[in-house]
Amino acid sequence: MPVLHSAIHKIDKKPDGTPAVLFLGGAEQVESQARDDLMHQFNESYNGTAGKGWGFFHAESGAFPLSGWLGKYLAGVGDFLKFSTIAVEHLVRLMEESNLTTGGHALFCHYQQGLTEYLIIALVQETEAVTMTEELSLLTIKRLDLDHIRLAARINLSEWKGNPQSKQYISYIKGKQGRRINEYFRDFIGSQEGIDGPSETRTLLKAFSDFVESEDLPEESAREKTHALVSYSMAQAKLGEPITLDELSGLIDEDRPKSFYDFIKAKDYGLSETLPPDKKTLNKFRRFTGRAEGLSISFEAHLLGDKIKFNPADGTLTMRGLPTQLTEQLKRATA
Repeated sequence: MPVLHSAIHKIDKKPDGTPAVLFLGGAEQVESQARDDLMHQFNESYNGTAGKGWGFFHAESGAFPLSGWLGKYLAGVGDFLKFSTIAVEHLVRLMEESNLTTGGHALFCHYQQGLTEYLIIALVQETEAVTMTEELSLLTIKRLDLDHIRLAARINLSEWKGNPQSKQYISYIKGKQGRRINEYFRDFIGSQEGIDGPSETRTLLKAFSDFVESEDLPEESAREKTHALVSYSMAQAKLGEPITLDELSGLIDEDRPKSFYDFIKAKDYGLSETLPPDKKTLNKFRRFTGRAEGLSISFEAHLLGDKIKFNPADGTLTMRGLPTQLTEQLKRATA
């Protein structure tokens, strides 16, 4: 993960209502193991943070100027430090206008992962830690709190420039610190909501369930395909990369690599070719399946306790909300 450019500024904002004080970094962060370790740890924490939004830039304007400054930097007009300085000064103005009390270290990093370039912008807080000196004495120090990132966004620069019609080249942490804080930071980035990650992931899982049912797969085969889908999707989430339908289809069925992809397109689920995986939704997805003496049962784990209740004492399942087609068949059979 080569770091191309990075800069850190500090915003001192106290809760007593006094104006924020900005301490500008005088130069970019020099190349060092500490800098690279910082960005590696940040990315791991960011990728593992649940509750992200996905979007794209508003048209450049006085209200949303960051995309214009970023475009000029990428075009070679001004250096990275100048871009980060203009941006953080704008962030402080928004902070004052919103009367918010969240300061911190403003981190800007332009890096490359594989063939893709990204820009990270984050407001990172400090926390205290205890270390040991060479004299074996305990010492309290301050460190950047990368375990609890609250305000951060990552822009896929390659996607933005290569596919300007995309609606998911910006990801940002929604967080739990309050709607006003989230909205002010999103306005600073200039991002509008594009693809709903949890909704897209739920639609993908629904399409997969329908696919498994339509294929009438043996229990073991259904389990293997479910494992392939969840493993791939979770791996992409860990990397901070989107799910690619074509790639996923090939993993689900190596003998017929286009079968799931063609099923999705034929049924018109409205899924994008790539979609952001939502870890929380994926964690809930698991299928219970079983066959015996002409009986075949298969359902998603999240239905257990809601539409489906299991009584371990007598080994029975109670189901609510049966499919309409099945209900009609049963009515005709018992008439």
